[in-house]
Amino acid sequence: MNAPRRAAGPRASRRRITGFRIALSSLAFALTASVGALGAVSLRVARTVVRPAGRRPDTRILRLDAAAQTITLARTPDTALPGRYGLFTVGSAEYLRLGAIVGSDEASVTRKLLTHVAADGDLAPEAAFSGWYFDQPGQLHLPFHEVDIETGVGACPAWEFPASEDTDVWVVQVHGRGTTRAETLRAVPVFHGLGITSLVVSYRNDGDAPRSPSGTYGLGATEWRDLDAAIGYARRHGARRIVLMGWSMGGALALQAALESPHGDVIAGLVLDSPVVDWRTVLAFQGRMMRLPEPVIALAQSTIRSNWGAAVLGADEPIPLDRLDVVARARDLRHPVLILHSDDDGFVPSDASHALAAARPDLVTMETFTTARHTKLWNYDETRWSDAIADWLRKRGLTREE
Repeated sequence: MNAPRRAAGPRASRRRITGFRIALSSLAFALTASVGALGAVSLRVARTVVRPAGRRPDTRILRLDAAAQTITLARTPDTALPGRYGLFTVGSAEYLRLGAIVGSDEASVTRKLLTHVAADGDLAPEAAFSGWYFDQPGQLHLPFHEVDIETGVGACPAWEFPASEDTDVWVVQVHGRGTTRAETLRAVPVFHGLGITSLVVSYRNDGDAPRSPSGTYGLGATEWRDLDAAIGYARRHGARRIVLMGWSMGGALALQAALESPHGDVIAGLVLDSPVVDWRTVLAFQGRMMRLPEPVIALAQSTIRSNWGAAVLGADEPIPLDRLDVVARARDLRHPVLILHSDDDGFVPSDASHALAAARPDLVTMETFTTARHTKLWNYDETRWSDAIADWLRKRGLTREE
């Protein structure tokens, strides 16, 4: 017969209690550390979104053949695209224009150089592939002059390309995040050929225009005021019908101007290339691309739109993501919109563009591309891109063909 089990004494009970407390303390420490790490990553993501950053290398120069005037780049989804592009060389002021692909394999792409490179040219291996193609206004061989547009942060420089004949139809071109107004030069010949004056503008914190007090992006919530000042400039100089063309984040600026501007009566429509229609869609997509946990993405968004987040990030003010969601505000739209977007954008997903087109089929025309990647639709298929814009403008009586 088994002996009866002796009741645990006070000492054993104290040991169990102590062990339980240690376990709880360890768990609390682990949870605190996890929450702290989550917060740190979320803050880093939020800071990356609102802080202007320079152009980052995204490919490598593997070989330069000065005799054949070709350049071989590491293969990426962008460098393998057909069409004409540009290449920013790191550590060099040289901007190279690139033509057709003349050879490729699994690791590399060789393209024709459209900018002459001397045999003794010395280029660093890191480079940034670009859809700009033109990087200076003079490369268009069209008359232009430089103007300053007065805004709440100071004088923002712009390029004005007058139409060949007097016209009251202008287009105001606004570039995307992390770029400058040169990004939009590709579109100027299209509008010029249709008899439309182009105003290519800058906005706060873009590297051309003055800084705001904090030097941070508002993702369109503040920058649209600089675009509105450009609309006012165009109006004072004879514009009576103004088309807003926005690229990437410039699309967010154009949409905010269309919704908020006191000059709304002269806005004749919007043309948007790879636009940000809803920032939360973009941030969620980018977070998934970086394989971030959903709580990190959610906390980063909360940081961006909160008062405490603005203080921590050093931003001018919280960013109202709800107000920047134009799908949710679709009923407030009153101007016709043409959206050109690639379903293989790779940076700003086309989901919100499709959603806006579905929400307002009476106003929004969607021209969907594939393969073309972010803001490289002109480069990928210049004819289709140009024709889509020209046809849309003609239907609204905004053209005067040359």
